[in-house]
Amino acid sequence: MVTDQDVAVRSAATMWAEDTASRGLGMELRKVLPGRAEISMVVREDMLNGWAMCHGGFIAALADSAFAMACNSRGDVTVAAGFDVTFLEPARRGDVLVATASERALRGRSGIYDVTVARPSDSTVVAELRGRSRSLGRRNPGLSLD
Repeated sequence: MVTDQDVAVRSAATMWAEDTASRGLGMELRKVLPGRAEISMVVREDMLNGWAMCHGGFIAALADSAFAMACNSRGDVTVAAGFDVTFLEPARRGDVLVATASERALRGRSGIYDVTVARPSDSTVVAELRGRSRSLGRRNPGLSLD
């Protein structure tokens, strides 16, 4: 019998294998559960803005990647319909950031997800993202549940 966790793991593996953007930024998929995901990233020199802080676009990309893994964890091809991000604290070169995404609501083909980006070394929350997803109404083509 295929469990929801099996679907989440297989869906994430299929997506992650093709996600050259996230992997190119050095992101690592740490955990996936149905409706949840955790991804980490180390802030590199080439991610800094003119004030030696991590550019917000990289923080948003990390949060968006966790959001994508969480909303695709049910086996359906799902895309972002939009998101809002709030930056709370800066991140600097060498910081390890962890984005944790959680499903808040799933109704039909639409979902809402919250993502917290934190620096575990000092328990600082760096950013919060609220994402809205939309299923395209088809199964992940690389997902074989045999």
